[in-house]
Amino acid sequence: MKNIIIASTSTLHGGDYLDYLLPELQSFFSNVKELLFIPYARPSGISHEDYTKKVSEAFTKINISVKGIHEFENPIEAVEKAEGIFTGGGNTFLLVSQLYKNNVIDTIEKVVKNGTPYLGTSAGSNICGLTMSTTNDMPIVYPPSFRTLGFVSFNINPHYLDPIEGSTHMGETRETRINEFHHFNPQPVVGLREGSWLEVKGDSVKLKGTLTARIFKRNETPIEVAPETELNELK
Repeated sequence: MKNIIIASTSTLHGGDYLDYLLPELQSFFSNVKELLFIPYARPSGISHEDYTKKVSEAFTKINISVKGIHEFENPIEAVEKAEGIFTGGGNTFLLVSQLYKNNVIDTIEKVVKNGTPYLGTSAGSNICGLTMSTTNDMPIVYPPSFRTLGFVSFNINPHYLDPIEGSTHMGETRETRINEFHHFNPQPVVGLREGSWLEVKGDSVKLKGTLTARIFKRNETPIEVAPETELNELK
């Protein structure tokens, strides 16, 4: 049975890394002593070692040790034997490229669908959808495919931003970008605001946190859904 947390962000404004989620994660990873971390997205170009250290410091607060996938000689075996998996944020193009390069994307999909608990934040959440095509990131590298893990039957836009009333910015809004996506792609998109997450348990997909999420469907007016809304039929 799938057991997944798909979080819009790792850090809220004014808070420390993962602090807002730690109470939830303490319960979520209650049977995990050592967590496998996937640092491939490398936010701001941080090294795998430094990124893993940052994550380790956060999980120390709930008595969970962390080991980066780059520390293993065989990354596929590391995924297969993991008690729990966390994929952090950064650049989604880089993340997906590395998942394919190291031949672990199919293995992650398999073990998580078989019950290994998985946490994703930002880019690590974007890859939980059908494709990575609703990322906010620049294509700094080119992955062999945009296909991702497909843990949910829609796409995800993390860090979803609403238009700012009175703004003089002339660039496209997030909603405009998603409408462009829907000219060529049929699947719905969930705009996850920072501080929100999706809780996936088996076939259940539920919005968590205190904020609404924005749901985009092709050729339909976007709608807002409240926390605790079940999204398992969104496809």
